[in-house]
Amino acid sequence: MSAPQLPGHPHVHYQQDQLQVEGCDLGELASLHGTPLFVYSKASMLGALAAYQRGFAGRNARVCYAMKANSSLAILQLFAKAGCGFDIVSGGELARVLAAGAQADKVIFSGVGKTRTEMAVALKAGICCFNVESEAEIDVLNEVALGLNLQAPISIRVNPNVDPKTHPYISTGLKGNKFGIAHERTLMTYQRAAALAGLRVVGIDCHIGSQITEETPYLDAMDRMLDLVESIEAAGIPIHHIDFGGGLGINYNGDTPPAADALWHKLLVKLDARGFGQRQLMIEPGRSLVGNAGVCVTEVLYMKPGEQKNFCIVDAAMNDLPRPAMYQAFHTIVPLQYSPTQPSTEVFDVVGPVCESGDWIGHGRELAVKAGDRLAVLSAGAYCMSMSSNYNSRPKAAEILVDGTNSHLIRQRDEFADQIRGEKLL
Repeated sequence: MSAPQLPGHPHVHYQQDQLQVEGCDLGELASLHGTPLFVYSKASMLGALAAYQRGFAGRNARVCYAMKANSSLAILQLFAKAGCGFDIVSGGELARVLAAGAQADKVIFSGVGKTRTEMAVALKAGICCFNVESEAEIDVLNEVALGLNLQAPISIRVNPNVDPKTHPYISTGLKGNKFGIAHERTLMTYQRAAALAGLRVVGIDCHIGSQITEETPYLDAMDRMLDLVESIEAAGIPIHHIDFGGGLGINYNGDTPPAADALWHKLLVKLDARGFGQRQLMIEPGRSLVGNAGVCVTEVLYMKPGEQKNFCIVDAAMNDLPRPAMYQAFHTIVPLQYSPTQPSTEVFDVVGPVCESGDWIGHGRELAVKAGDRLAVLSAGAYCMSMSSNYNSRPKAAEILVDGTNSHLIRQRDEFADQIRGEKLL
């Protein structure tokens, strides 16, 4: 029996029954660096980016990586060298982008709760644009810009009330979400912003959610956005760029999202038909660039049979992989060594050592596993390391970037001194 095709294929695959990322054996990396261990494929990330770049060939477009998905410096550096801009949501993320060698004028600042300090730092750095998310933020940003004798370039994030058909925690474009300006208030908000001396209107922005696997929500949102652009420009306010956000899903468990280039072919046909084909475009993909590029390797600590459930206790936990605990997310879990003959399996809940009942990695998984074996949690490149913590005073995992047969340590595993740096005894 041949090994299965995995999420992350072809860069995550079995070679001679050993799980590899590109040309590196995950078992060997785990022996060298310990577990839990995050391993990323450079080729996977650049290949995902290339699909967007193909989709925008010949267009005035910029791909701004939504770095909240994975903010490790080496990954930011990789995307900066590949020509990406960046979508940030905090002052800390701006500092990371600049530390990775990216240009401030390719940065878009999103987020509903920007502080005055963050605004000032971003203005002084000379970022491309603020995606403004409330009418109150417009007033504060205007005050901060005037205080620095600067003008803040802005686009307004529109909430188009389009259902992205995804988990409610990662839906951002419905009326009940906290993000953006309501569709019906958009024109008056633009008129208000255009009258303020500290602001300069440059664009319009929309982001409807994450892990979207259908094309219809994007097509619906585009129509609503273009209707608004027409009404705003009819009121005498030019819109220089249109930002359609991100949110394209990946394959976690047999999901079949459209390919980025195929999706954008359809969107650009609609854009052309409505006369906006030459407008500057921006998009903000995150998960779709890094999600399937990453694997978390974990070691089985104990097998714990029970009357109602069998537990496979591993050394990765909710502090390393927060997505299952946070919104019941599914990650494929596979052994590092594939057996071509069907081994005897049992059904387990794969759980971590953290003292929370919510500390689980996968429910009801069929595995042939024993203590000391290693497992790989797939599709772990997005919203895992960037959301990780030191809960239970656990060290943050090490990270490896694989480039063919070469592997690079891009984050050392925490030591105790890293965890208590900044703390003071009385």
